[in-house]
Amino acid sequence: MNPTIERIKSLRANRKLGQNFMVNEAIADSEAEYASDRSVVELGPGLGILTARLCARAKRVVAVERDERLYNILSEELKSDNLTLINGDFFKQPDSVFEGCDIMVSNIPYNLSSKTISWLAKFRIEALLCVQEEFAEHMLAKPDTKKYSKLSVTTSLMFNAYQMMRVPRNNFYPVPNVDSMLIYLKPKKEKISPGTMRIISLIMEHKKKSLKNAIMDSQGQLGITKEEAASIAGGFSLSQEKVFKLSPEQIAGIAKELSLSIGSP
Repeated sequence: MNPTIERIKSLRANRKLGQNFMVNEAIADSEAEYASDRSVVELGPGLGILTARLCARAKRVVAVERDERLYNILSEELKSDNLTLINGDFFKQPDSVFEGCDIMVSNIPYNLSSKTISWLAKFRIEALLCVQEEFAEHMLAKPDTKKYSKLSVTTSLMFNAYQMMRVPRNNFYPVPNVDSMLIYLKPKKEKISPGTMRIISLIMEHKKKSLKNAIMDSQGQLGITKEEAASIAGGFSLSQEKVFKLSPEQIAGIAKELSLSIGSP
C-alpha cells in the first residue's frame, strides 16, 4: 500500500474539512512545475505531498493549514527556509500574509471552491487549482448550455481559464465520490465594480427567464419599483432574450448600464 495512504488512515481524515488528500506524486510534480521561481500560496497543504515539491521549486511558499494535527506534522517534517506555514482559517488571514505572492497552487477542499475563486478575484493572482470536475465544468461552461451559470459568467469575466487535465478520484485518499480537474486561471486586466458584480449575480439567478423578467424579478433587491424595473428593462435591445443565451460580456454590459441607472457603485 502507498505509505501516504497508510499514514492518512492512521490520522483519520476530517470529512467536515473536506479532506481528500492527493496521493499521486507524479501529479504533484506536474502541479509544482508552475511554481518555479515564484512566490506561491497553498490552501490546505495536508500532509505536504505538494508543499514539499513547491518548496523545492519556488522562491517562497505560504501554506495555510486549518487542521492543527496536520500543521504540527508539517512543522516537524517540512524544514525549508522558503516556507511560511500557518495554522488557521485561510480566509481569515490578513492581506499582509500574502503580500508579494503571485500564484496559488493548491488541491483545494471541494467545499471551499467558490470562496477560493472569490479570493483569487480579490487578489488578482494566477492559480493552478485541482477542483471537483463538475465545479470546473460550471466554471468553463458556455452560453446556451445546461451548466452555464453565475460561476461561468464571473469566471469568464475575471479570468482566462484553461482546463489542464482530468484527475480521476483514485488519485486521492480517502477516495471521493467525484472526479477532479486541474484548472489554470490567469486574471484579466479589466476590473468589474462590486455594483456590477452584484447585478450580474441577481440576473443569473433567473437565467432561464428573459432578461426583462429577470430584471423585473430582481426589482426588490435592486431597490427600484416595478414600474422603474419595467422601464429600464424595456430599454435593452436584448430584453426578450433568455438570460442563459447571453454571453458574459453582454451580461456584464447590461449589468453595468443597470448599475448606472439605479446609482449602484
